[in-house]
Amino acid sequence: MNEQSLFLYPNIKDPFHWRVSEIILNQSLNHPDLKIIKFIDGPEWTFNDLKIKSLKKANILKKIGLKKGDTLTVFIQDPKEFILYWVAANFLGLIFVALNTAIKGNGLLHQIKTSKSKFVIVENQFYDEISELIKDKHVEIVILNCKELFSETLLNQNEVIFGKLSDNVCVMFTSGTSGPSKGVMMPNAHCVLFAIGTIENYNLKNHHNFYISLPLFHANGLFMQLLACLMTGAKAIIRNKFSASSWLNDIRKYRITHTNMLGAIAAFVVSQPPSKHDKDHELIVIGSAPLPNEPERIFRERFGVKDVLPLYGMTEVNIPIYGLKNEIGGGKCGKVYEKYFEVEIRDPDQDTPIQDGMVGEIMVRPKQPFGFMSGYMGMPEKTIESWRNFWFHTGDAGIREASGHFVFVDRIKDCIRRRGENISSYEVEQAFLEIPYITEAAAYAIPADGGDGMEDEVMVALMTNRDVTINFQDLINLAKRNLAKFSIPKYIRIMEEFPKTQTGKIQKNKLREEGVTVDAWQNKNI
Repeated sequence: MNEQSLFLYPNIKDPFHWRVSEIILNQSLNHPDLKIIKFIDGPEWTFNDLKIKSLKKANILKKIGLKKGDTLTVFIQDPKEFILYWVAANFLGLIFVALNTAIKGNGLLHQIKTSKSKFVIVENQFYDEISELIKDKHVEIVILNCKELFSETLLNQNEVIFGKLSDNVCVMFTSGTSGPSKGVMMPNAHCVLFAIGTIENYNLKNHHNFYISLPLFHANGLFMQLLACLMTGAKAIIRNKFSASSWLNDIRKYRITHTNMLGAIAAFVVSQPPSKHDKDHELIVIGSAPLPNEPERIFRERFGVKDVLPLYGMTEVNIPIYGLKNEIGGGKCGKVYEKYFEVEIRDPDQDTPIQDGMVGEIMVRPKQPFGFMSGYMGMPEKTIESWRNFWFHTGDAGIREASGHFVFVDRIKDCIRRRGENISSYEVEQAFLEIPYITEAAAYAIPADGGDGMEDEVMVALMTNRDVTINFQDLINLAKRNLAKFSIPKYIRIMEEFPKTQTGKIQKNKLREEGVTVDAWQNKNI
């Protein structure tokens, strides 16, 4: 066994041991003094630090009465607190419900109610806001301020629950399309397979440093990056919030070798002014979903990064498509990660396979039991709908080329993607329909300026009472009480009438085709 493999989780090839709590406890016991996490502008933790601090949090959760199978909802941005409650929840066999801290108002209320938790642990900066929301809506749930939760006593290690690879251990919400956001129930094997995909496709080793600037309440940050580090002994370098201006300095200062991006983040980084230090670093792998041509070219040529890999995946389906090392992405997604997944392009209406080179829906299914989501929390009908005919329907249009490469074409579902976040058009519409003088609303995607179809801006078309004088900034101010910052529309259009089908459904495809019309108001604050 070589030196690098000494730090690799010893049961990585045995799916029966793909259990988050077992992985963390095993690695902590085998390598207690290995420095595994460095928080930028903060402390550095060894595996033993991670274990001890998490056992203290687990004791808090046990004391308030949580037990195996219960849900624990957290609304925490600080990665130091978030990580410890995540590990503690796994130690107790809880289902960890991670909420996006940008979500507000009714959208947030929906997610809290769907989680069916007895408690929501909230970071201090959000405590008053969420307490008021719960009080106003008369929701019976206890809000706990993590600043006020403290224990010097550890949970006994013998009480740590490993569970099964089929046990749901996490829930993350993904945008709805024609309805509210959906809670993706994630079994142990699904969470671990995110990490294994990174380890195998990036060739991640103990001597590497992984830069994590994406939020941990998404699978990319928590599982593809952090858990992959915990399983290999690679050091996780965590920045609380992404900063384009700090990116290169961080990459150089912490001798970063690997990092992941989203399309919007890649665009922000490459738009920074050129520097004499652009190639003075040790970065060798960037994974990005999506990966447009121009950022890839700049990362390769200006920054000299050897491997820039496109990815395709979803919270529901893991990462079934990876780009190949030593290969130019060229705007494609990569090839199927055949060890664990099947991916086909099928007719979205008939569910039948179609020929290479033709546009159809990207459909996925796992080869590894429980390597997928187990369903949508509290929405069995949505689970069945997405899984019809034994294929998961991603709602994305794509092409499979004869070479086996996949190309993302567009979204079939009525979903909007902005700044790396999926936005529910339904929830945007509901935020405007709560305004008394708005009678109808349609939210839809408009391609971002200079984009290539992979990033959107939000546009909303509205019908109003005829006798109302519209102040667009007032509209935005009223709506944003129930909208995350990334969901606030850039464009608003007031309609005389909507194009509709014979059954009265608004034809958003026609609105999209018209694009930004001359009568559209532009939000200059975005």
